Amino acid sequence: MASSLQIIGAACAAFSCSSTKHGTPSLVSVPERRHGGVGFSRSNGAVSAIAGSGVRRGVVANATKVDASATATKTGHELLLFEALREGLEEEMDRDPRVCVFGEDVGHYGGSYKVTKDLAQKYGDLRVLDTPIAENSFTGMAIGAAMTGLRPIVEGMNMGFLLLAFNQISNNCGMLHYTSGGQFTIPTVIRGPGGVGRQLGAEHSQRLESYFQSIPGIQMVACSTPYNAKGLMKAAIRSENPVILFEHVLLYNLKERIPDEEYVLSLEEAEMVRPGEHVTILTYSRMRYHVMQAAKTLVNKGYDPEVIDIRSLKPFDLYTIGNSVKKTHRVLIVEECMRTGGIGASLTASINESFHDYLDAPIMCLSSQDVPTPYAGTLEEWTVVQPAQIVTAVEQLCK
Repeated sequence: MASSLQIIGAACAAFSCSSTKHGTPSLVSVPERRHGGVGFSRSNGAVSAIAGSGVRRGVVANATKVDASATATKTGHELLLFEALREGLEEEMDRDPRVCVFGEDVGHYGGSYKVTKDLAQKYGDLRVLDTPIAENSFTGMAIGAAMTGLRPIVEGMNMGFLLLAFNQISNNCGMLHYTSGGQFTIPTVIRGPGGVGRQLGAEHSQRLESYFQSIPGIQMVACSTPYNAKGLMKAAIRSENPVILFEHVLLYNLKERIPDEEYVLSLEEAEMVRPGEHVTILTYSRMRYHVMQAAKTLVNKGYDPEVIDIRSLKPFDLYTIGNSVKKTHRVLIVEECMRTGGIGASLTASINESFHDYLDAPIMCLSSQDVPTPYAGTLEEWTVVQPAQIVTAVEQLCK
């Protein structure tokens, strides 16, 4: 292992030199947008924060942009969500030799959910590096590799295990761009399966978005479909910021037709899933499907809900969310995260601060109960928001 680390260190130095010599991929200019009163100006690929936490917003490499409506056509190819993640990862590894993967069993085993299947055979053991069971060590190693020119992806076999690397993610990954006075960027992606599965027990059912949202300098996104899984994976790899990509353990086998053409999604934009007039329902990840199941019942009862998959957990897309609030004047947040200190609590505060005058009713938030997730299936189901609860909440909001 020591010899492997020496080789990786040499590779880091070599890539650092080559990236300085040949330049980095060209960056596109993104129009200025404001999130919660924080503005960012962009020109010639450079991004400067007018006010904020040190995150360099909106830096995405040049790529062809494909609208989500393209997925509804007959063109393209069908993939499961984990295959879409792998396709996005493979495309970026082909495009940029600095992209590499660190994690337990990511190599010849192909990852615990096969997101890295066959990549070790194609790219070799140094670009797809199997690590010991030591999350703090290999996460810190990836951050160091990013500082010297590589673009590492860290896979947590289960997101709960990354709590062992919390110091590296918070004190190093999130803050080094700021504490170094801008001398270092940390283009690192941290990803892996999380959420409440099927009787995985408390320690394997963690939802860490509530833990990581307060770390300055880190962006967070959550995928929910094969289409946005691939697009967000590619965008995260190309970002100059550290990005945490949350994947839900129960969504890996979702199938969808995605475009054959290359596309990259924005890390800062929500997705309008269903336009409506009566109430805005904000959700993400697995709860998107519970909401859509409830929406069918609501439509049959005469309600017209607007459903938004927020996707960007940090920062929130307050432009899309705000326009919806101004139209419906009622907000329901549905999340699988814990109620105390969760994404829903932060989103509630942001909406109240920015759009309070447009609300005709208090914001309602449905979250998981503040208890360890039980192993017993029936008890596990009781701790998570169910479609019937969503229907009841909308009926109360629209009285």
